[in-house]
Amino acid sequence: MKKPLVVIGGPTACGKTAMSILLAKKIGGEIISADSMQVYRYMDIGTAKVTKEEADGVPHYLIDEYDPDEEYNVMIFQKKAKEYMEKIWAKGKIPIVVGGTGFYINALLYDNAFTETDGDDSFRQACYEKAEKEGAEALFQELLQVDPAYAATTHANNIKRVTRALEYHHLTGRLFSEHNAEQKQKQSPYQSAVIILTMEREKLYARIEQRVDLMMKQGLLEEVQGLLERGYDGRMVSMQGLGYKEFLPYFAGEISVQQAVDELKTGTRRFAKRQLTWFRRQIEGLWIDLSETNKDAALLQMLEYLSSKGIDAAQI
Repeated sequence: MKKPLVVIGGPTACGKTAMSILLAKKIGGEIISADSMQVYRYMDIGTAKVTKEEADGVPHYLIDEYDPDEEYNVMIFQKKAKEYMEKIWAKGKIPIVVGGTGFYINALLYDNAFTETDGDDSFRQACYEKAEKEGAEALFQELLQVDPAYAATTHANNIKRVTRALEYHHLTGRLFSEHNAEQKQKQSPYQSAVIILTMEREKLYARIEQRVDLMMKQGLLEEVQGLLERGYDGRMVSMQGLGYKEFLPYFAGEISVQQAVDELKTGTRRFAKRQLTWFRRQIEGLWIDLSETNKDAALLQMLEYLSSKGIDAAQI
């Protein structure tokens, strides 16, 4: 019998954290973060990391588990998430995977296979060095030549994903887009239910504006400064995340704080748009527009959907 797995995805700032905690408390769930940035320590404000008060007693995993200079990728996420799922099931609880990194969600949901490098990461490091020396666009142009189909699904600044596709092609001679298409045909090994939270674009953009303003009041600038003082800099993949890379030019004396804030707001809006596009193309499930319903009604929709998928809190 397949074990239950609930997935909650959606764009940044749409309300995933609050809804996932409401659902977890209702069904006896524990949350695994599918966010590529919240896993890092010292990066709290810029990643909108869940606070102890917000968690309200619901256990969260894959948050604050790696330092910003440690490697974290889809393979590590998949391995760690599966380990935590086993622990959660052993407690008679339901794992709820929550995040906006759709690539991570897909990899876990369908148990996608990845090719390890047997400890040789020289090609990967060469890609990172090229991006650092020549810029992310130069690396992206290489991907456009090798695998234009996959390049169309990612952004030039997402160095990790661009590198992963190039590395896969280098190791196997195959296209990453073909690999992903094959994996997508697989059936999930879990009794899974996927819920995508969304919001009318203008309302979502307004929430993003408010979130960034709040981050600044909470001390985002000081958080970035603290990371730099710890020795973490723009050469690290973690520091290229939204909320951090925008302030590096400010600390280099190249732009003003307001310019950095404006860049963050613009970048976050674009990121949310890409997330929505990705989920529409890649994931099937229940879509809930939170701009058209309140939390109680949305929670009821979630519970009814889980029941229809054979996931019932009363049966756990």
